[in-house]
Amino acid sequence: MSGTPVRPLYTPADVQDLDFQQDVGYPGQPPYTRGIHPTMYRGKLWTMRQFSGFGTPEDTNARFHYLLAQGQSGLSVAFHLPTLMGLDSDHPMSEG
Repeated sequence: MSGTPVRPLYTPADVQDLDFQQDVGYPGQPPYTRGIHPTMYRGKLWTMRQFSGFGTPEDTNARFHYLLAQGQSGLSVAFHLPTLMGLDSDHPMSEG
């Protein structure tokens, strides 16, 4: 979607100029390129999340309370789509 080319396979040759500790690191350690948990989700259950935040602050608050009462284990506030995609609001792909 972003237009950034992605190859089907990356090998050690693609990262030979990187500093392992600074640019890649181990899972669960900065810079967190391999996840925030050392064993990823093998030792921690997934958090169930439901997006909300599409109405007024009062609507969002009511929705969050409803979701938590129904057993939701995590909440995510939905910002506008360009922000979710990592784009600035004035980026050409943010139009519309």
